[in-house]
Amino acid sequence: MMPTAARLFAALAYAVVAFAASERFKPLLPEGLDTGYLSEINAAIGLLSGWFVMGRLAGDGYLRAVTHGVRTTAVLAFYVLLAHSVREMFRLSMRMRYDGPLEAVVGVFEVAMDYGRMIVTAPEVMGILLLGGVLAAWVAEFAARRWN
Repeated sequence: MMPTAARLFAALAYAVVAFAASERFKPLLPEGLDTGYLSEINAAIGLLSGWFVMGRLAGDGYLRAVTHGVRTTAVLAFYVLLAHSVREMFRLSMRMRYDGPLEAVVGVFEVAMDYGRMIVTAPEVMGILLLGGVLAAWVAEFAARRWN
């Protein structure tokens, strides 16, 4: 877990990708839904994904960086969906929308599927995630080659 230039650049690049995708995703959410710190939370998850996933994989060449970038973006999307689905489940459970704990846990997956469907059907968001993920991987690869 030693800090390297590749980890730093990957963390910063994926934080930017997550923030940009979140800002583009906000208008797709239901009207009246409080987005709060959505972009900032997603940027933090992007930062961690870039540091722990892409930062560790950087240094294998630019061609392999493409697959590493898509992998890191998938990890980023998974944890973003999980975090916001759990948050939404807690919000709904405080309003007594679930009959029991098992229904609340199932609700997490239902909300994640709904959000995931919204992301996949939005070409702008998918474009930012995929293209931005590959560009962020190339930035990390450049840093790994230049300073490691």
